[in-house]
Amino acid sequence: KDEMLRRLRKEVEAWEKADPEHKVQPALHLIAVVAQEKPGPAKKYRMVMPDKVIEEVYAWAKESSAILFIDIQTGHDDLRVLLPRFEWILQNPDVHLAIDPEFNLIRSGKVPGSRVGNYDAADINYASGYLKGLVKKHGLPPKILIVHRFTRGMVTNARQIALRPEVAVVMNMDGWGAPFLKRATYKDYIVREPVQFTGFKLFYHNDTKKGHRLLQPRDLLRLHPAPLYIQYQ
Repeated sequence: KDEMLRRLRKEVEAWEKADPEHKVQPALHLIAVVAQEKPGPAKKYRMVMPDKVIEEVYAWAKESSAILFIDIQTGHDDLRVLLPRFEWILQNPDVHLAIDPEFNLIRSGKVPGSRVGNYDAADINYASGYLKGLVKKHGLPPKILIVHRFTRGMVTNARQIALRPEVAVVMNMDGWGAPFLKRATYKDYIVREPVQFTGFKLFYHNDTKKGHRLLQPRDLLRLHPAPLYIQYQ
């Protein structure tokens, strides 16, 4: 925990220095449903984190003046079944949602990790519609919905994704590798199919394991459009 929060503070300071025009909002990102290579007791190829783990990480976020993202990797389960399970935490104004098409493999029946899955616009619209309902029900400020993407096939019918005043949709470039590959992926699969806002993920290990440098704030601010959501792993 201490090392993670130290790194978070370091990145916040770097972004405050690089982009003083935008307030930097720290966040913690928890994969609350984790795709698995084994079917498990439910035969769904996913593991749901215990509520006590979610509560613990939420407490860390509050300690750091951070917001929290609940991330769902469905495996062979249905988003429409899993998402309502987290209303108890999503009803808080500082908790938001992320969904990962890579690990939605219910249609193909493949084992998570052996093939890249996908979501259709209808699935994404369900998630944003669900968040809209929470905003209305609990009188909340707008929610953020992160959709991870690094291939074209991960999101189908992207132009049919609905925009709602109650939900900010962020298409997050989730690929790892050399800087030129990451820029190309951002251009090809995020910028060329615009939805609303854009994000960019940086991997401390995977981006640098072949000797490449980790992209810095100044590099991402040169992108067009410059991403507003930056995730570090």
